[in-house]
Amino acid sequence: MPYDAMSDQDDDSLLAAYAAGEPSAARALTLRLGPKAFGHALRMLGDRAEAEDVAQEALLRLWRAAPGWRPGEAKVSTWLYRVVSNLCIDRMRRRRGGFADIDAVAEPQDPAPSAAAAMQQTTRGQALQAALDALPDRQKQAVVLRHIEGLSNPEIADIMDIGVRAVESLTARGRKTLEGLLAPRRDELGYDDD
Repeated sequence: MPYDAMSDQDDDSLLAAYAAGEPSAARALTLRLGPKAFGHALRMLGDRAEAEDVAQEALLRLWRAAPGWRPGEAKVSTWLYRVVSNLCIDRMRRRRGGFADIDAVAEPQDPAPSAAAAMQQTTRGQALQAALDALPDRQKQAVVLRHIEGLSNPEIADIMDIGVRAVESLTARGRKTLEGLLAPRRDELGYDDD
């Protein structure tokens, strides 16, 4: 079945189709969830190569879990975000003491921004990544999932295996810390006129 014929199917249906031997279902699900997994890993790790490895490993784990998947117990995307988060946390713990090369993180840019706008966007992205890297791991994970990935607090609670109030607390503390780290750089980052 061609990919475009599968675009209206939900994640559970696609995973079940893959488990039943339909390889195009895996392609459709990869095209749908792969960029989300990579984006989340990139924000958590700050390293493109590591993020690619994590996204690939998470998708491989999804394919291995497909035959035993029980629809309705968890959303496929929530399960995948949780696996990506756990893989990222494992990598961050292994490299603790070191730091990510923030210059290696390329921020997505507008199709044709001016050179000044591109430089400012890069500087803002680097400042945000550096501030995110200064957060404790759990706060960073909650802030990235909520404010960058746009997930709801209940979805984040499922991913992180904590309560909704704990998510609210983590995101509030993380946001406050980020504001404290970024506020002194407001003029430098070009937010004086925004």
